[in-house]
Amino acid sequence: MFNAKRQRLGQTWIEFNGEICGAKPDACGPIGGGIGYAKSPLSDEVVRVSTLDALLDALKNAKRGDVIYVDSKAKIDCTVRVYIEKLVLEIPEGVTLASNRGEGNSEGGLIFSDTFATRPLIHVTGPDVRITGLRIGGPNPKPCLEHHRRSFAEKRGHEYYYKFPTSDGIVTDHPSLEVDNCELGGWSHAAIYLRLGDKHHIHHNFIHHNQYNGLGYGVSHNKAFSLIEYNLFNYNRHSIAGTGAPGSGYEARHNVEIKHSLSHCFDMHGGRDRKDGSNIAGTWLKIHHNTFRCPKTAIVIRGEPEEKAEVYNNWFYHKPNEMSVRSPGRTWIKNNTYDLVNPEFVAHAEAKP
Repeated sequence: MFNAKRQRLGQTWIEFNGEICGAKPDACGPIGGGIGYAKSPLSDEVVRVSTLDALLDALKNAKRGDVIYVDSKAKIDCTVRVYIEKLVLEIPEGVTLASNRGEGNSEGGLIFSDTFATRPLIHVTGPDVRITGLRIGGPNPKPCLEHHRRSFAEKRGHEYYYKFPTSDGIVTDHPSLEVDNCELGGWSHAAIYLRLGDKHHIHHNFIHHNQYNGLGYGVSHNKAFSLIEYNLFNYNRHSIAGTGAPGSGYEARHNVEIKHSLSHCFDMHGGRDRKDGSNIAGTWLKIHHNTFRCPKTAIVIRGEPEEKAEVYNNWFYHKPNEMSVRSPGRTWIKNNTYDLVNPEFVAHAEAKP
């Protein structure tokens, strides 16, 4: 899953009538991170590890400000101990877990589990944690469409569906998690699950093959707020998703959907999905300056945000008369560019609830 070469992106943004539409790289380096990424983990306290036992010992003894550095050639296999012991890698508050993805030809150290019930592999146990420059691999990169069909089309239901265990890569209940310059894939529930907390920053990652049908999220939110920017997405069911619970929201900007998605790309659930009797789809959403090269519907908001949703200056694959955004209301849509083949189509009309 991590062996395929990433395709060349070419131009991911255009300028039309003096405005930028689509995803434009920043000073940190390329969208998706990797070669040319400029933000390194800096600390005087660096612990270097290349085995699972060494990593566990370093995490146990880490204190705020420490950097635990995974060797670039390390392949830390957690499969057996996750299966037998339900092992979870716990990162204490203020600690950085790092490797060197993009430095020279390095892909970054790899931490992975092939046990289906890996939930999670990494648990963030305090605020201000950073995970950077790593590859984090999960057990199930497949959509499993046959299992979903047997569960629901053949009316076996959720009990049958959830007999097959699901997995999470990184989970946090604390604020200010930063995940940057990583490659994450193979997680059947979510590569990154932001259960609680605010000020999360997910940026310059390549997040792909999280596409288990019915779940399958790149970045998922419960009651959490985040900034998600400069990421590459491909082969997810939803690259960004949320339960839509009050007290949640995200700003997504300068991200690129490369081509493939099992369903719509960016999502926010509504009250009908939660069965709470409301029509609430989070507190607020800002989705701007993204490039959607996927023919699936780009954005679906399945209710009304408590405040509003803003969708602007994106570059959509779709033609202007095709569906790129679905929302029942309280959503502003303006200044988006349409049709990746003929990008002369720009909609400047503002849509309000």
